[in-house]
Amino acid sequence: MFDDIRHYRDDEVPEVVKRVVNDSSLLSGIARNMFPSLPKFMHAALKPVIRYVIRKKFSKVATIRDCQEYVAQFMEGVIKNSTDGFTYEGFDKLDPKKGYLFISNHRDISLDPAFIDMCCHYNNLDTVKIAIGDNLLRMPVATDLMKLNKSFIVKRSLTSVKDKIKAFSELSAYIGAAIRENHNVWIAQREGRAKDGNDATEDAILKMFYMFGKKLGMSFPEYIKTLNIVPVSISYEFDPGDVMKARELYEKSQTGNYTKSEFEDIDSIVGGIKGYKGRVHVSAGEPLTGEYADASALSRAIDTFIYSHYKLFPSVLVAAGHDEKVSPEEKSKFMERINCAPEELRPYMMKMYGAPYFNHEKCVLAENGGDGAKAE
Repeated sequence: MFDDIRHYRDDEVPEVVKRVVNDSSLLSGIARNMFPSLPKFMHAALKPVIRYVIRKKFSKVATIRDCQEYVAQFMEGVIKNSTDGFTYEGFDKLDPKKGYLFISNHRDISLDPAFIDMCCHYNNLDTVKIAIGDNLLRMPVATDLMKLNKSFIVKRSLTSVKDKIKAFSELSAYIGAAIRENHNVWIAQREGRAKDGNDATEDAILKMFYMFGKKLGMSFPEYIKTLNIVPVSISYEFDPGDVMKARELYEKSQTGNYTKSEFEDIDSIVGGIKGYKGRVHVSAGEPLTGEYADASALSRAIDTFIYSHYKLFPSVLVAAGHDEKVSPEEKSKFMERINCAPEELRPYMMKMYGAPYFNHEKCVLAENGGDGAKAE
């Protein structure tokens, strides 16, 4: 069941691992990233050595859990080498025997669920099944690697309405079944990353969840409670993809559209992993148990949690023009990063970094009796 979207099973792992360690495109990519200054013919010469190293590292990987342990070790290195500290809260209040649907803001293609996985790992919770768009699966080896890491497929590239409805119905059933079987699931609050820094939940995603509940004859509020939805706010002090995002926004403003290069998403994944992130904070809420009448009411609750729990790092405060309590050193560090970017991209980067502050203020205003609103 769900064979066209599910991640791999344990019995499939050995054959997939064998395929991965022998994939020529993967070996070439690793050679290019590890030794960018070497000529191409040297990359080819290094492939047998890289294959040997990978085969040795994966020699004891026989199950999905083994793969997850390897990813956890890898993420420990990412945290150590590209952050100034990783903190988290709220996960200790969750029940390891239950399945939760984690819905977070979306800033980085691969790191958002990876950091949530680390929070689960540290708190003895089952790691998450990860929703990924089929736009990331252009290379067979990328598909294999992601499905080894408990990723399931969201069919975003379909064009006919009939096919989309069928795919969303299958996705809804898959997520619903996973939660009922006490598995954890992660999905971003929106399709695509929030490139302008405005984290806003798309109602369409929440309506998709309910498709399975409607088939079961349940009302929207009834079914949503069964999903154990946990809102999650992920905060990066520095976004390793800030320049790429700003360039896309700039080009759209100039020409009205933006066309991705063939492997731009893969480049974004690599850049996100390797790039400097400063401090990273992840905050998980309690499962949403309110009587949410419809998708709009539910999305407001998710947004409110994300906005109010976003960590207002100095980068956010400086960009928003509220740097009264920011040290001169922290301000200088952030502005140096901004000023290293092409001049035409800097205003977009400043808005990107400052947006969480203004969304946070909307929550404060709403709590004090003002009018709360979704991000503009």
